[in-house]
Amino acid sequence: MRGILFMVLGGALLTLNDAIMKGLTGGYPIGEIMTFRGLFVLIPILIFLKPAGGRRALAIHNRKGQFIRAVLVVGSTFCFVTGLSLLPLADAIALTFAGPLFMTALAATMLGEFVGWRRWAAVTLGFAGVVIMLRPGAGAINWAAALPLGAALAGAFRDIITRQISATDSSFSILVVTTSSVTLAGFATLPFGWVMPSLGDLMLLAAAGLLLAGAHYLLIEALRLAEVTVIAPFKYASLIWATLFGFLIWGQWPDTWTWAGSALVVLSGLYILHREARRGIVENRSSPA
Repeated sequence: MRGILFMVLGGALLTLNDAIMKGLTGGYPIGEIMTFRGLFVLIPILIFLKPAGGRRALAIHNRKGQFIRAVLVVGSTFCFVTGLSLLPLADAIALTFAGPLFMTALAATMLGEFVGWRRWAAVTLGFAGVVIMLRPGAGAINWAAALPLGAALAGAFRDIITRQISATDSSFSILVVTTSSVTLAGFATLPFGWVMPSLGDLMLLAAAGLLLAGAHYLLIEALRLAEVTVIAPFKYASLIWATLFGFLIWGQWPDTWTWAGSALVVLSGLYILHREARRGIVENRSSPA
């Protein structure tokens, strides 16, 4: 029960962080926002460095994998935050739910994992939901939707790489490298013109960083306390949080296209999770005791 609670609360903190980021994109460059938020994420990470093992926890063994993962996270962050500035909060988050669909397709092609026709059918259904969210027949497709989709695709590649490097590098090492890379990538945009943040906005950036760090902690704890197949479906509660925050802050309410498309994407993701769980049960039963 605690695992489910942590997953739901973690999703709420993550979505509130996204809402703050969306609110700040109207007055500050994306790179500046990424830098300041990254700095405030690194603070609690460094505080917990010693309990996590000190310098040994920062050891990097797979340099190539860490580099590729960092590049993917930087790209996905730029895409998603830019998408937040152009789309309603619920729309942007709903489109990122295409991540498990990309992940399933990539697992078959890059990892050689077996994907049966049922999961391929679920992937096809999910992408149909994505097409619906792109507003077909509305006169012009909202091309800004390609940004959170790009973030979802980069996130799928990131997860593939994470599987490969987690065998040699610690989770703490991966988190520090990724957060530092996003912060430095944002700082590289300084010559393009930054705006001196007000004290209030600086506090919002600090809150966003702490919310992000807290969200990751809760999500990690959720995975520690319960099986993935039990808590993973509750990550879709983020769509509820996004709809709530979007309505309360900006008065935005998802239209019929978003509701219909996101329903298909969520259903396909849940079915893929269900098939993964059944496949795991079958494999466990067939393995020798």
